[in-house]
Amino acid sequence: MTALYCRLSKDDLNVGDSDSIVHQRAILEKYAEDNCFPNVRVFIDDGYSGVSFERPGFQEMYKLIEAGKVGIVITKDLSRLGRNYIEVGNFTEFVFPRYGVRYIAINDNYDSLFSDNNELAPFKNLFNEWYARDTSKKIRSVFKAKAERGERLNDRIPYGYRPDPASGKKYSLLVNEETAPVVKLIYNLCAEGNGPNAIAAILKEKEIYKPSMYRYLHDGFLGKTDINDPYGWNGKTVGNILDNEVYLGHTVMWKSSVVSFKDKRVVARPKEEQYRFENTHEPIISKETWDIVREVRGGKRRKTSMGEVSKFSGLVYCADCGCKHYFVRKRAWKPENFGFICSRYRKHLGEEICTPHKIRESVLDVIVLEEINKALYYARNNTKEFVDYISRKSSSQARRELNAKTSELAKAEKRIKELKSLFKRLYEDNVLGRISDEQYRMLSADYNDEQKELESKLPELNKEIAALNSECTNVQHFMDLAKKYVCITELTPEILRTFISKIVVHERAVKHSKTAPQQIDIYFRYIGNLAEQKNEEVA
Repeated sequence: MTALYCRLSKDDLNVGDSDSIVHQRAILEKYAEDNCFPNVRVFIDDGYSGVSFERPGFQEMYKLIEAGKVGIVITKDLSRLGRNYIEVGNFTEFVFPRYGVRYIAINDNYDSLFSDNNELAPFKNLFNEWYARDTSKKIRSVFKAKAERGERLNDRIPYGYRPDPASGKKYSLLVNEETAPVVKLIYNLCAEGNGPNAIAAILKEKEIYKPSMYRYLHDGFLGKTDINDPYGWNGKTVGNILDNEVYLGHTVMWKSSVVSFKDKRVVARPKEEQYRFENTHEPIISKETWDIVREVRGGKRRKTSMGEVSKFSGLVYCADCGCKHYFVRKRAWKPENFGFICSRYRKHLGEEICTPHKIRESVLDVIVLEEINKALYYARNNTKEFVDYISRKSSSQARRELNAKTSELAKAEKRIKELKSLFKRLYEDNVLGRISDEQYRMLSADYNDEQKELESKLPELNKEIAALNSECTNVQHFMDLAKKYVCITELTPEILRTFISKIVVHERAVKHSKTAPQQIDIYFRYIGNLAEQKNEEVA
């Protein structure tokens, strides 16, 4: 077989018709005819860079070469084969000769059958790669300049929006009345505590067209859409929508880039290197909903063995060790017995590392609903006093919380250093025979478990400290919520995450007692803990 290979990248389109696929094919077919090369077959890669050899047309031809079915490969010039100096050299010097393939690059006067004329080929391949490198730099500079101006770099319009026909600019967006309600539904479902996969299942059940299918039906763009599964939403698509600031009305550019002109892997860029422009178009979701979704997305909400998740999951913390609480329920239990328990205590049951700090879900329902309505009542009916109280309390409370978390972090880091030193001493004692192997294994296992637990807490502590450092009380935002919600009769997951940032459970005055008083600290979003000491006696 005589393989005629044509390749054209998007960059080559700027050159004109001289490198077009039609022009290349005409040159190759005439050359094959003039030289009486038999059994001609054409392989084409239109719109593919020469830097990578992962091109469908080339790979199809290469499989036939490996099968021994190709005798001659012809391209217009060496750059059509590729613009990667090393890879092109590998094919011309090793791969083609290994399979007995004669390679011809017409315009470069290259013919592997006559080696005397091929001395300059390595230099030409190097120049071809330099051209690709230079083109990549120019394109990157153009994209970066556009990003700095706030111009959208992607032609694809985000789901939920449509282009502004009056503007003529691809970065001007208008809300799409058909798909924007779906975006709102996705955010509301997440605010209620549903994860991306669960939301995808709900959308599929409601028979809502997935974004690629909607685009195909309205714009005719098929791409890789499976039209046999029009409602096949997936968790990744939902997750991307939930994490996209475009729905806040902002434009964020330069969020990712390829590693290099040779390595096309896409990597995320640090936030400080991104370009962010606020209020560039009409938002679809509110900042309040966005913040709630961030909290839900940031915390893992574990399912029970029965596949259920409490609306409080991810919000309840232990007052003593700071760990999150597990939601506990059993099939034989009545709903009023479902509850939470300190995860650290549950993990180290019987080791007295922490105490249960048990609290029933039904009790939390009553307490939290009452506290939310109480706060709303005072905010609406005693506005001035409420605002003054929050303003006075916020600075001192935030300072105390920050000092406590900073101290906890310092103690954890100090203990980790001590454990590392203990490990070293323990190893030396074992080597010198001061302790037995059994003692070494037992002690090292204990130290290792303690170190792992401390190290697992460090990221959460750093996150909380960063949040406290940047936190500022937004009383007005809470006042806006107070005007929106008059009296709440049911504590839904969305209501809970709208008002509450965390719930801290203290141990009862008498451990394991069901009647002893128990303190529950409720932290509101935007205004923190309303009471310095809140004691609730619960049965």
